[in-house]
Amino acid sequence: MNDQIPSIELRDGRAIPQLGLGLYKVPNDETSDLVQQAIEIGYRHFDTASLYGNEVGLGEGLRASGLPREDAYVTTKVWQDCHGYDETLRAFDDSLERLGLEEVDLYLIHWPAPAQDRYVETWEALQRLHDEGRAHSIGVANFKEHHLTRLIEESGETPACNQVELHPSFAQPELRRFHAQHHIATVAWSPLARGADLDNTVLTDIAAAHECTPAQVVLAWHMKLGNVAIPKTVHPGRLRENLAAANIQLTAEECASILTLDTGARRGKDPDLFD
Repeated sequence: MNDQIPSIELRDGRAIPQLGLGLYKVPNDETSDLVQQAIEIGYRHFDTASLYGNEVGLGEGLRASGLPREDAYVTTKVWQDCHGYDETLRAFDDSLERLGLEEVDLYLIHWPAPAQDRYVETWEALQRLHDEGRAHSIGVANFKEHHLTRLIEESGETPACNQVELHPSFAQPELRRFHAQHHIATVAWSPLARGADLDNTVLTDIAAAHECTPAQVVLAWHMKLGNVAIPKTVHPGRLRENLAAANIQLTAEECASILTLDTGARRGKDPDLFD
């Protein structure tokens, strides 16, 4: 791993880099080159999913970079059309084949898809993959507190992480509190809210004080909170800018002021309704 990128320890004892590259909506034919550029800059954590259609490109980029496999952190996810025990095991095998890997560092249930009522069964498949050592860590994405509670109570195993929408205007304090109580790592997708809040004076004033950009302030805020952030960009300049946020140390007062931006309003889909 890149020692310049801070990591946090998951409940299973493995470490996850706090900054990674999200690959949502990156075309597969562009993914390999993007991953190679990111590795040259210093990225080691890459987040994809079967839905994204670019697992092949990620695997190709990793191999072309020459980066040792143990130095890369790879996350992928099972989509809700493959919920169920046997279906999930097959979906995982398909993801490994597309990635060209023998194992992944983190495997997630992408959404709970509660109308199907199969996420506990799907989780049991992830438990098997973890026991077999093919998924080093297992977790979920877009789970609310009641989904997590049911999963823990019925399976007896707590997810290593929950990847959720999280940014200054949707800071999810109650869910983060639940995560902390159960030692579940919080991974933020859309950590910059696609730039929607970056012109807010709270962020621009902090950025001026640190001689950095508002986007770097937000990523530094995530890391100060203990979150993992996986911003997506295809621009080399922003790749460097985002990674450099690891060098910014915000004060407790600055973090508190950023939390005042929370409106409690989602920009993405509600996990209780999305299937």
